[in-house]
Amino acid sequence: MGRSSRSMKSLERFLKAEGYFTYNQSYPSTVSQVERSSIHYINSALANIPHSVSEVHFVTHSLGGILVRYYLSRHTINKLGRIVMLAPPNQGSDVAEKYREHFWYKWITGVPGQQLHKTNNPLLENLKPIPVEVGVIAGTSSSDPWFNHVFKSDHDGKVSVENTKLPEMKDLITVNHGHTFIMNKRKVKQYILNFLTSGNFYRQKKAV
Repeated sequence: MGRSSRSMKSLERFLKAEGYFTYNQSYPSTVSQVERSSIHYINSALANIPHSVSEVHFVTHSLGGILVRYYLSRHTINKLGRIVMLAPPNQGSDVAEKYREHFWYKWITGVPGQQLHKTNNPLLENLKPIPVEVGVIAGTSSSDPWFNHVFKSDHDGKVSVENTKLPEMKDLITVNHGHTFIMNKRKVKQYILNFLTSGNFYRQKKAV
């Protein structure tokens, strides 16, 4: 939310070096409702993937995870592979819960910011389980210390570890990093690669 494709550039370069075709697009993440952005921009992404690609994986950060969940609740994707979510507010955000009625929060986060609260949230409550293997990477070091007071458990400054979870997730791992730049950390990149390759954050060695 409030970022551009530049925030994922380092991760994009890493995955390209590992042989993946990547698609990394900016979108107006503080303007349109999650529902509209999800359909429009994920359809755009899928249209730009070559037919030769054998599997379509998603690596999301924060709000991006909700866009993918909404899309998969209403559409199927041919050759859908695995999904890695970085710091996703799957059960909402304590920050949105506390401040969504405040002018400054509305101004910064726009319409989608009003869709990430924790209680009585029809958007999150009506999302269906993801039909493929999904792994979640959650941060435990606050990159936004001014929000620390709203949390009662481990968090990354925007989302608590507990609220990143999904019942259907195959794996979850925590890292000592904050929400905003979690995707740039070397260990996080390796965990992503491991999950895309094997379905686990710790890649299992082949039996000899």
